[in-house]
This record gives sequence, C-alpha cells and structure tokens, in this order.
Amino acid sequence: MTIAPNLIADAEHRATLPEKMRAGVYRGPGRVATEYVPVPAIAEGEVLIRVAACGICGTDLKKIQHGFIAPPQIFGHEVAGTIAAVGRGVRRWKEGDRVVSFHHVPCGACFYCDRRLFSQCLAYKTVGLTAGFEPNGGGFAEYVRAMPCIVERGMVEIPPGISFEEATFVEPVNTCLKAVEKAHVEAGEAVVVIGQGPIGLLLMLLARRAGARVFTTDPMPERRAASERLGAEATFDPLACSLAEEVRKRTAGRGADAVLVAVPLPSAVSEALAAARPGGRVLLFAQNDPHMKVEFPAADIGVAEKEILGSYSAAVDRQEESANLVFSRVLPVSALITHRFSLEEFGAALSLAARPNNSLKILVIP
Repeated sequence: MTIAPNLIADAEHRATLPEKMRAGVYRGPGRVATEYVPVPAIAEGEVLIRVAACGICGTDLKKIQHGFIAPPQIFGHEVAGTIAAVGRGVRRWKEGDRVVSFHHVPCGACFYCDRRLFSQCLAYKTVGLTAGFEPNGGGFAEYVRAMPCIVERGMVEIPPGISFEEATFVEPVNTCLKAVEKAHVEAGEAVVVIGQGPIGLLLMLLARRAGARVFTTDPMPERRAASERLGAEATFDPLACSLAEEVRKRTAGRGADAVLVAVPLPSAVSEALAAARPGGRVLLFAQNDPHMKVEFPAADIGVAEKEILGSYSAAVDRQEESANLVFSRVLPVSALITHRFSLEEFGAALSLAARPNNSLKILVIP
C-alpha cells in the first residue's frame, strides 16, 4: 500500500510524515481491528509522538470488553516514544526527544487539586493524548498527538540507556506509588497484596520499598513464583487455603495492617476485609468498573473499625519520583515484561491480556 506524505499543520520543524498510520481501533464491545487511520495533525503548543511501545492496562481491557465507551476509539495510555514534530510555541521539547507521556494532567488550582485529589479535578478528567477519534490515550497506534496541557506538564524525558519498554512503566508505577501512599503503608507493617499480575507485583515491590513485610496471593502458580522471586515474604494460593488464616499465623493472630486489592473481583473485597486486622486498611485499586456492586459485612467497618480506601489513576506531583524509580532501575520493571505484540497482532495481545497464560506485562510495539 502506498502512503502519501503529509505535512503536519503548524509544525515549527516541518516534518514530512505519512498521511496514514496503523492503529488498533476499538469497534464495539469485545471487537478491535488493526486499521489505517489519519496521522493526527498538531496545532500550536502541541507535539506529535512516534510511539515506540505501549503497555496494555487492565482499564483498557475493561473498556474494550464491556463497552463502557462508545466506539470508535483508540486506547492505550502507557506510552513511550520519540517526538516526531513540534507545534509553534513549543520551547521545552524538540524533534528527536525520547519521552514518556501521561494522558491526564490536572489544572493545579481547583478545590480537588488543593487537596491532592488530582484525579477528581474536572480538567484531569479530560484526556490530553489522542491518536484520533475522541481523545482516549491513543498509544495503540503509530503516532499520538499530545495537547498543550500534556506538553507543558505531562511529559517526562527518557534518559540515555533506558529502553522505551522500561519507560512505559512510569505511568503505572505512578498509580501504584499513589496507592501505597494512600494506604498509609509504613515500615514494619504486615501488608497483603491480592493479585500478582503486573500491577499487583508493582504494589508488592513498592510496599516492600516502604519497609513493610509483604504477603501475596494469586491462583496462578507462575505469578506466585514471580512474586516470591521478586521479594514477597510468602505467597498463597487462594483456592487452596484461607488467606485470613495464613496471614493471622504470621501476625501474632491479628491480621494484616493493610490489604491492597489488585484484582477486579467483588469477592476480593470480602477476602481483603477478612485478612485485615481490626482497625486495618483495605485499599481498592482494581474496583473501577462503574457497574460492579460489592457486598461485605457491615460489622467489619462499624465494629472492627476497618477502613476501606480507594485509589485511582496517577498523581501529577509524583511524576518525577515514579520516573526516577523506573530510570534508576530501583524497580526491576523489565522482569515483568513477558510478551510483545505488533499492531497487526493487536487482537491476540488483548486476548492474552484478558486470559493470561504464563504472562505478566504485555506490550504493543507499533
């Protein structure tokens, strides 16, 4: 197929780019297709990023599987790549810069931003990264357009010697760092992480970094093995034992100080509350399905004084710290990558992510 060159609108350094690009397009609940779509045109204050790698997130899967958002869409928000064109007025970035791009940034001046509730800011809820159609991340494509708010406050330079694949972890590490902080994890505490997929493993690593003793659980033996290999004190098969009993054995009968839930199952909430000590905390990380209903014993809250907390998305004031954790290789993120797929294999990538089999982090490499 012959693709005609296209001159990107308003670019300072007039880059000749293709008119069309490949993208993994969501076409309805459970349906995706690799298609040719227009390369996004950039305007003043914007940049165009050539995507080098994009991680598949559980949120992407939920949107695609359950049809929470009307099609067509191009998802993907764990984006790393190279700036291919810059719009007029852009001073901080130039063509050729290697960057990680977040897809949300808050206004920094509203009621919620003042309280560090950045993901509740109205501006934050507006996506600033797109490969076409409605802005929705766009990392499952060859190019993405970063709007001015992202160019100004939502991009991080990748240092020499760090791969694009490693850099895709900056955004998910940020979300997990925020969650561990919100759960008030402290040194010496006993912490349980339910689920040892890529996010659960990051939560485990960050809780250990905070000085906690960390126990984990996952029904998949490969994931339990990865958890032990990366530093969990003990890991349990939830289908073969009582998590609450195992944790109490190791905490003088009390239970965990904090339980972090990294699986989107309603039953995991009751399991977490049972494993938490009186006055302990349960942090819900994966419960972001708008239709999910959760039931639990009221006495766990009203009598045992256990707390239920939530954490969603990233924190803008943790961008530098999360990037440093990845770029310094304090967190062994490369060890979490098990599969890489091209855009032509986009459907297969999503299928594996939805039904993992010996897999952890799955990357799309355009």
